[in-house]
Amino acid sequence: MRIALLSYRTKEHCGGQGVYVRHLSRGLADLGHEVEIFSGQPYPEDVDPRVRLTKVPSMDFFREPDPFRTPRPGEFRSAVDVLEYALTLTGCFAEPLTFGLRASKILKRRAADFDVVHDNQSLGYGLLTIMRRGMPLAATVHHPITRDRKVELAEATTWRRRLSVARWYGFVPMQARVARRIPIVLAVAGTSAADSVADFDLDADQMRVVPLGVDTETFAPSEQRVPGRIVAIASADKPLKGVAHLLEAVAKVRTDHDVHLELVSHLEPGGTTEQRIAELGIADAVHVVSGISDDELASLLASAEVMCVPSLYEGFSLPTVEAMSCGTPVVASRAGALPEVVGTDESGASECALLVEPGDPEALAAAIRTLMDAPDERARLGAAGRRRALERYSWTAVAEATVAAYSEAIEASAGHHHRNP
Repeated sequence: MRIALLSYRTKEHCGGQGVYVRHLSRGLADLGHEVEIFSGQPYPEDVDPRVRLTKVPSMDFFREPDPFRTPRPGEFRSAVDVLEYALTLTGCFAEPLTFGLRASKILKRRAADFDVVHDNQSLGYGLLTIMRRGMPLAATVHHPITRDRKVELAEATTWRRRLSVARWYGFVPMQARVARRIPIVLAVAGTSAADSVADFDLDADQMRVVPLGVDTETFAPSEQRVPGRIVAIASADKPLKGVAHLLEAVAKVRTDHDVHLELVSHLEPGGTTEQRIAELGIADAVHVVSGISDDELASLLASAEVMCVPSLYEGFSLPTVEAMSCGTPVVASRAGALPEVVGTDESGASECALLVEPGDPEALAAAIRTLMDAPDERARLGAAGRRRALERYSWTAVAEATVAAYSEAIEASAGHHHRNP
């Protein structure tokens, strides 16, 4: 097949969506398909040589080191650029909408070049135009962004902050409306599929569950574990990721154990996470790292005695699978798709992880202490996690299942246009 893979921003080493685009495109190329990625900034850096990259430039108002800058008049190239600036001025995250409009314009000229279009959760109105032209379309919804919005609104303590959060997430109703029109929607877990059906009012018949994969050769166990090392990978300043609860748990465990946290994240200077680290007096026990390669991340995960996932919600959690592949025992919240990812029995227990109630620093601290005091249990959980990663999470299997969904999208498009010539 000839596949157009759309991604409005493709962070490589922070967040699952960029990793998803990179590895899925490679897996599709391995199967002999032609793939072209259409991406806004930040662009993917490590694209497979067999995969073509077409840049779809946005105004990039969130770039470092000058986010929310005032653009020069010469930066405006189109009416969509003006729209993006105007919406950003009002506090709305405009990229999903404006990326879809730009991608639609590009694909209008290149409709004959592709058999199917696959959208990676931009869900902008431009996709509807693409479908109206007769191009088959499928989309991945990693999880409905309604979950992020709900948590951030709950965390907001002033009416001004609540208004700001509501405005930022002004794109969410658009995503729901567009998703309802797409015939085949891929979810990365059964839980996130059910959440998309509930929050976006989708039809369950639209959904196809295709989990994410992991490179089990890169993410492999190591004999060299650093005593007391805890690793977490999260967008730390987002309340949904629960990092504040993990920091509190680390402060508690430090009173009787020599532990330190390696936090893979990009922190906002002077933001809530930096403030909380200072308030808890654990700056000497928390090391923040960002922008690392897959090999470096794999080495870090494989060197830890425990990996923590304190999220209040996860649509999948690729870092959890990467830790399991490294044979690193996991402490995770019993939230979203995390129990599904690590696997649970009828009692709700997991062979690969210790699960705790989300938002409970005491329970998180108790689970970390349990593993720090029990090397045999760490070894047992780590070995079970490695087995599960090898058996269930392969990018080749992900690519094959995704191609099956593409075939359904093509059939749905052909049927629609046969009924509506």
